[in-house]
Amino acid sequence: MSGLWAGVDIGGSKTLAVLCGADGRKLASATADSGAHLGGQSILDIAAGLVLSLVDDVSADVSALAGVGVGAAGVVEAETGTIVVTGDSFTGWAGTAVNAGLSARLGGVPVRTENDVNAFLLGELAPGERHVLGVALGTGVGGALYVDGRLLHGGGTGAGEIGHVGNFGPAPCTCGVPGHLEAYASGRSLARRYTEATGVSLPAASVAAAALAGDEAALGVFTDAGRFLGEAITHAGGLLGISTAVVGGSVTNSWALLEKPMQTALAEHPLLSGSPVEVRLSRWGADAIALGAVSLVRSRG
Repeated sequence: MSGLWAGVDIGGSKTLAVLCGADGRKLASATADSGAHLGGQSILDIAAGLVLSLVDDVSADVSALAGVGVGAAGVVEAETGTIVVTGDSFTGWAGTAVNAGLSARLGGVPVRTENDVNAFLLGELAPGERHVLGVALGTGVGGALYVDGRLLHGGGTGAGEIGHVGNFGPAPCTCGVPGHLEAYASGRSLARRYTEATGVSLPAASVAAAALAGDEAALGVFTDAGRFLGEAITHAGGLLGISTAVVGGSVTNSWALLEKPMQTALAEHPLLSGSPVEVRLSRWGADAIALGAVSLVRSRG
């Protein structure tokens, strides 16, 4: 078997790898604890082990790999695949040269690495789309920008960090500045705000279940999250001329609670065209980043 492509999603809690055929269709996948606090070399060892196990599962040799794409948490220097900045979920990840390190572990196969939300957006693009905003609602809130048919990388900490925009209220953000979108629409913030309102500590998924059962405090938390998400999306769309956004991440498992307040905010703040930004959900779910990483390496060869 030849012409296999692998995609790897390296997150703060788990690493997910997919193996695709020559046509880009998924053949198999596997997950493992990412080893985020074990240091960069151990993180790469785990990722390489997953890819090798998938290649073995389809009775192929590593030489059959045409390329490996990686969607990595943190700020990534795209040309070299080096991790520049990470959050507190990782230890010893910043400074890791992912392209070179993973390639060496996989017999020299070409490796291309992007920020995880950039990879997510690449995988979610529809044929012919040239201007799309990507938003990932998970433990935190990440963003990515595809404008004029290419990813925008920007400078410093990178372009598209929609989680760290806005002044929506006094809630503390992980970056230290209050009021950002991440302070209201991330999984951590949903859980924290519910605890502040009720004194009851629940994970975000349980807060969602409470909201669906009619808990007013839980409903309020999700209503705020949806409304502020809509406002952030419409401001980003207006600034960059983007009329389409795709949203994914674990928090979108509660889309029924987020969608109505989000759509209300979008309608109240239309683009200059008079129409609101059109928002769609991720089609690939938990595989989105890894499949997007496959798109990345296939496009660059």
